[in-house]
Amino acid sequence: MIEFIAAGSPRDLSRAIETFATGQGSVTALVVPWESTADTLSMAVTSVKSDGWAIEHTNLGTIQLTDAGPGGTRVVIAGEVSNDAEGPKLAALFDRFADQVQRKFGARG
Repeated sequence: MIEFIAAGSPRDLSRAIETFATGQGSVTALVVPWESTADTLSMAVTSVKSDGWAIEHTNLGTIQLTDAGPGGTRVVIAGEVSNDAEGPKLAALFDRFADQVQRKFGARG
């Protein structure tokens, strides 16, 4: 699990993370409205595989974005444990993405 404070509001940060994930090509990060509250946005992080028209999403973990006061958002990134044969590969993919998010969005604490 990774925790840090990032600049910006949860809504603005979620949009920036979605755009960043799209640019990575192998993962997506989308706000999950039914798992979010007025104070916290929940994002699902998935790996993406496509084969022609078929697109497969595999859940890798979550990002929780909570208002941390003036101009800041508390970010908590947690991976999901997978017991299948692809588990270690997917865990490594998620860990790289989580580290990149932390570096890109300027951890302040």
